[in-house]
Order: sequence, then C-alpha cells, then structure tokens
Amino acid sequence: MKHPPENIQNFIIESKELPTLPVVASKLLTLTAKEDTTLSDIAHLISQDVALSSKVLRVSNSSFYSFPQQISTINQAVSILGTNAVRSLVLSFSFFSMNKKNSISSFDFQKFWEKSLVRAASAKLILEQIEGADTEEIFISGLLQDIGKLIFATTLPEQYARVLERIQQEGDEADEKVIEEEIIGLNHSEAGHMVAKHWGFPERLLYPIRFHHLPKDVSNHDEQLIHNVHAVYLSDLLTQLFYSERPERFHKQFRQDAQKLLGLKAIAVNAILRKVDREIRNSAEYFGVKIGEVKSVAEILQEANLRLSLLNLSYEEMNRELIKAKMALENLTEELGHKNSLLENLANIDGLTEINNHRFFQNFLDKEINRSIRNGKTISILLTDIDHFKKFNDQYGHQVGDFILRDFCRVVKEVIREYDLIARYGGEEFVFVLPETEPEDALLVAEKIRKTVDDYIFDDGAETYHVTISVGVACARPSGDGFKKNEFIGLADEALYDAKNSGRNKVAMYNPRKKKKWFQF
Repeated sequence: MKHPPENIQNFIIESKELPTLPVVASKLLTLTAKEDTTLSDIAHLISQDVALSSKVLRVSNSSFYSFPQQISTINQAVSILGTNAVRSLVLSFSFFSMNKKNSISSFDFQKFWEKSLVRAASAKLILEQIEGADTEEIFISGLLQDIGKLIFATTLPEQYARVLERIQQEGDEADEKVIEEEIIGLNHSEAGHMVAKHWGFPERLLYPIRFHHLPKDVSNHDEQLIHNVHAVYLSDLLTQLFYSERPERFHKQFRQDAQKLLGLKAIAVNAILRKVDREIRNSAEYFGVKIGEVKSVAEILQEANLRLSLLNLSYEEMNRELIKAKMALENLTEELGHKNSLLENLANIDGLTEINNHRFFQNFLDKEINRSIRNGKTISILLTDIDHFKKFNDQYGHQVGDFILRDFCRVVKEVIREYDLIARYGGEEFVFVLPETEPEDALLVAEKIRKTVDDYIFDDGAETYHVTISVGVACARPSGDGFKKNEFIGLADEALYDAKNSGRNKVAMYNPRKKKKWFQF
C-alpha cells in the first residue's frame, strides 16, 4: 500500500518499526545539547554501559586516533578526545547495533552495514588530506549518510522492495533518488535527515545526511561543515567504485570532483586511492564489522580493464590473457608501490637530510595545536640554528656543509622522543615540535640537544669538525580561536634571536613582556 506523500513523513516517524537509538546514545544527544553539560557528566553516562565503555577505549587506543599515550579510563578518553569525538564514537557503535526490524528479503542488512563502513572510512581518509580540517565527526557523518535506506527497509518494506527491484533492473544507470520519490514520495536523504532530526542529532551531523548527494546545494557558510558534506559525497563515489561493475567510471568522477570540491592535488588523491583499502580493513576491525575481501583500487581497476578485453576472446585465448594480466598486475603493483613511496618522500621528506620538510612540519603543528586545544595540554617548539654556518660553508665547502646537516639530524633524532618531530625549517634552521611538554621540560630537551651537538665530533672520514647550535624555545597552552600558529612560531624565532645575540651556543626561552591571551602557564 502506497501512502500519500503528505502523510509519508508522519507515517515513518510514528511507525512502530522505526529503528530506535540505544538508551545511552539517546541520552548522550540530549546531554551534549545542553550548554552547562560538563565532561564529567558525559563520562559518567558512558561509564554506565560497560560494554560500550570497553569499545570506546579500544578504539581510542588504536591507530584510528594514534594518541602517543595510553588512555585507560572513560574520563581520560572524554578529556583527550573531546565531546564531539566521543559522541561520534558512541553513535557509530549504536548505528551498528540497530535491530533488523520487519526486514525484506531484497534488502541485505549485512551489505548495508558493510557499505556504510566503507563510506565512513573513506570520508575520514578524504578529510584528513585537508590541512587544518577537524576530523572528529567525519566518520559518523560518512556512516550515517544512507541511514534513510535502512529506515525505508524497516518502515516501508513493500514500497522499498519495489524501489530495489527497479534499481536492480536499471543497474549503474539507476537514479535512486528519482525512483524513491516516484514510488515512496520522498528520497532516502530526506527520510534520513527527518529521522535523525527527530532523534535530536545536531545540525553538523544532519547536513551531511541531507546533502550528501547534492554537495553544491549546501548553503551553510561554515567552511568545516561544507568540507564534511563534500568529503561524505566523495566517500560515496569511492564506495561505488568498490561495488560497481564499472569502477572506472567512479574512479574518474572521484578524481575530478575531489579537485573541484576540496581542491585536492593529484598527490593527495593518489594517497587516498592507495590507502583506502587498508583504512577500510582497519575500521572494520576497530568497530567489529564483518567485511569480505577488500581489494586495492589498483586491483579493482585492473580487473575491470581485463573484463572488457576478454569479452570477445576464445577460452584458450582467455587463459593466456589471464596469465599475462596477472603478471602485469604484479609488476604494476610493485611499480605503483615504488612510485607512491617516491611521491610521499617528495611531498614530506627533505631530500638532503632525509627528515621531514617544512610542509610536513606545518601540517603536523596544526594537528598538535588542535589536540592541545582539546586536551588543555601545553605544546612546545624549539627553533635551532647552526652557528656561523655560512662561514663554515665558505671555509670548508658546501659538500662538507651538507655532511654536517645530515649528520646533525642523525645525532639529534636520538635525543628526542619517538612521537616528537624534527623537521628542516629552511637552510641550516631546524624545528622541533614537542607535544604535551611543559616549559621546564622543553628547556631540558633544548639544553640536551645543544650539549649533544657541542660534545659531538663530526667526522667525515677526512677531517673532524666542531659545530654548535643556538636554540629558541616557545611554549603555549592553546585555548581556541585567539591562538595564531604563525605568531607561536614567531615566539620561538624571537627566542632564537636572543640566544644568538647573547653569544650563540645558547638556549633561550621566549619570555613575553606583554603576554598573548593564549600564552598561559
């Protein structure tokens, strides 16, 4: 029985078969909507569900977030991850636990959750390519984009069975939204948005559901929200690449739209296509979702090309071509791996010293500043300069100078922690980023680096050299919009100037006469 369009929304909302959110997820949405809610309130609510708490802690300590320290309690998880990230985790686990009500034989629930996971993992990987983007809620946004289909399958099983039949008949050319509107009276984007709003989802999660097929129609002026919608739209193209009989079509569209909507360069798009299968497998493991074999994009495209070339071949010819294609694929995979490795090095590694370059440092610092804002911790940077390096080059030659730069990096890498960063800032200047490091500890590290270099004998096999460095130290506890990254780097630069001005081979801490409002200890 088809319901009139004007009544369909009320019918869905009032349906006894409508999926319901678990109690903790529902209460969490209500709690996070209140301005006076504290982190302790959120942690207390989640802690009441032991199974959910265990899942949240498992993902918090995985490479999904890659935090340097172990997170052992829900209070700690909420404090470090932040409210939005924890809410996203709870909603993600809640989504996978929704009951299959009034299911129809033509709707594959397992395949639905599998595709949802692929979209979520892809959306997260895509948004991570945008410098400074907030990725806390992109996974749940990608996960929920097609929740309207689940709602149709449970509340309107007969009508949706006809929709699925039409889609199957028309194949890749089918326009799901048009078919849904013809048979049901609204499409799955509208249905998902309506129900999510009924559940109390915040606007930042509603927008991707509503506009994931219409990214250019987003009227909101929040740049982060627009990025989320665009990343979710692109994640659907990647998902179709994995499940379509014509993956080359979606591969081409993904490349074009990634550049148009998010301005992604070819190197970023290649990184996404290369890593997405691994990201999907890891996410499936973290969230306990069963998923079949996930092939790489290169394999999928190669197989699609092979199918086209085999259409008119005899059986024997087909076997010969299959063997040739398998060998070609193995060679291509090896070659792609080598080329992608070279591309990553070009993008992030300094060619001379083989440490991270200035570009990587800027991206790394953005992420660590965002993390410091979330967890209220201090971040420190050290800016170092090799003393009188120009005179050194003039006296001994540039080849010796290059040797000094390389050996310097090798020596000082042994002084810092595994999760600290050293990068070439430019010329003979190097920068260190020390996450969660207080001023007194930053000074100790800086002095240790200075003394290590001062005591070290640089030996190139022909002669030995003595080198000293000056170090400028700046520390801050970022607290929001007032924090400016470039000013923070400028503080370290001023301190470096003081160290050089006081005789070189010194460490100086920035000591502001007029403190910035975000410069607090």
